[in-house]
Amino acid sequence: MSKRFFLKATAMLALVTTMGTVHAQTTPIKFQLDWRFEGPAALFLTPVAKGYFKDAKLDVTVDAGNGSGAAVTRVASGAYDMGFADLAALMEFHANNPDAPNKPVAVMMVYNNTPASVMSLKKSGIKTPADLSGKKLGAPVFDAGRRAFPIFAKENGISNVAWTAMDPPLRETMLVRGDVDAITGFTFTSLLNIEARGVKAEDVTIFQYPDFGVKLYGNAIIASPKLIKENPAAVKAFLAAFTKGAKDVITNPAAAINDVKARDGIINVELETRRMKLAIDTVINSPGAREEGFGQIRGPRLSLMASQVSDAFSTKSRVNPEAVWNGSFLPTTKELDILPKPAKK
Repeated sequence: MSKRFFLKATAMLALVTTMGTVHAQTTPIKFQLDWRFEGPAALFLTPVAKGYFKDAKLDVTVDAGNGSGAAVTRVASGAYDMGFADLAALMEFHANNPDAPNKPVAVMMVYNNTPASVMSLKKSGIKTPADLSGKKLGAPVFDAGRRAFPIFAKENGISNVAWTAMDPPLRETMLVRGDVDAITGFTFTSLLNIEARGVKAEDVTIFQYPDFGVKLYGNAIIASPKLIKENPAAVKAFLAAFTKGAKDVITNPAAAINDVKARDGIINVELETRRMKLAIDTVINSPGAREEGFGQIRGPRLSLMASQVSDAFSTKSRVNPEAVWNGSFLPTTKELDILPKPAKK
């Protein structure tokens, strides 16, 4: 063996060893969204695109989803390390699967209020929530607004509602066509979908749950107990990088939508920019979020929600609020101070 060959082989071995060491220091995180690559997905795609996760020694892959319930189940199964899901769906999973070995835990609140609302066309004559009594409502069976409707109904004296189930793409079409009197859905999803079907926003009546006595939290970042136990530093790093990216999205949602388009080239940029802005205004930078602090929760409110979900969802066991939330990985209060102050009128 020549000396030159020996030196080359030694150099290559050192390079491979170094690369292996660098790779070992980077933690892969599989992340499951609650829905398709629409405007709000920018909250997670922007920190990927800007390298914030990479800078935090994380290799994050973000996949589109098809509902909060599925996101919870996939993290519970171990297929994903973290995800984005409605807190009520997480609570339901905990209460209906008390013996499950890998129940995900919420580690950061993103939607301080539930985005759920009831929407109807003004021509239907529905002017108040009470007018929904005796009416036909439509939504997919897994829709967060439909699942939480008993809480909304109890708060507003609504009774004798008949439900029609449909696939998500048909929900707004059936409302516009008159097949149902009203629908439930996330405001920033269904309102824009109704407009896309030729109805003006001013011709839609919207009962947003938080405005009518339903103070449920919305979507949170969830993590598997396995990841929390084996690599708590990765969870903490993820939330810090996410917060940095979320600040960019809130500051300039139009620019952030380009990161969504990079993942799904057929999205309508103008529509998804409006959707992102609507999400920011209604559930991310809401008065409640500014009061409680971005990413955080209030114990009494969480306990009330746990009780309401237990009743409305008829869970097998009562929801334990302490089991569904772990706020110990959150960035500092200063780092979480990313919500713009409301403009003075």
